[in-house]
Amino acid sequence: MNVLVVYAHPSKDSLCGTLFAVVCDEVERAGHQLRTHDLIAENFNPVFSAYERINHVGDLAQKLDQMPELRSHVEDLQWCDTLILVYPTWWSGQPAVLKGWFDRVLMNGVAWTLPEGKARLSPMLTNVRRLIVVTTHGSPKWVNMLQGEPGKRTVFRSVRLMFHIRTRCTWVGVYCMDRLDKSGPRQRKITWVRRRVRRGLSKR
Repeated sequence: MNVLVVYAHPSKDSLCGTLFAVVCDEVERAGHQLRTHDLIAENFNPVFSAYERINHVGDLAQKLDQMPELRSHVEDLQWCDTLILVYPTWWSGQPAVLKGWFDRVLMNGVAWTLPEGKARLSPMLTNVRRLIVVTTHGSPKWVNMLQGEPGKRTVFRSVRLMFHIRTRCTWVGVYCMDRLDKSGPRQRKITWVRRRVRRGLSKR
């Protein structure tokens, strides 16, 4: 499989950084092809510019000529059949850099098209057949459920619609992360994440 891992956390020393390393290790252990984007390390600009708004439905080649920093992201999305997102849940959703990645990279001509006379988008990233989310939460799961799990909805009810209709989804949420110490409980949770990712990669 061709696996793209997108990581969105400012510190690789964090639990999220550890999970990013675990995810990449699990992908390579399984013998899959791996490409990664560390959005913070790459200084990815999440700001959706006036040019992008005006040319949102413009010619893709022309847009990438104007925004060459997006080219590798687009090419990797078109290459992969599995997308894994690793990020912390902040303010009930994705960090700004990842939300900006959705805004800027999942553009017309890449992720979707709107046929003339139609009211619904047609997905273009039908090469993606697996979507795995690994995310950390400071709060317990019940708090996120009361909030309506907006971060989960963004990925599985919006982003996922740009992929193949039969894309299999796996949610790996690490809750109450602030209560995990550096010893047993933390290591057990990391092992659990590894197993969940391995299972998500093996889904048919």
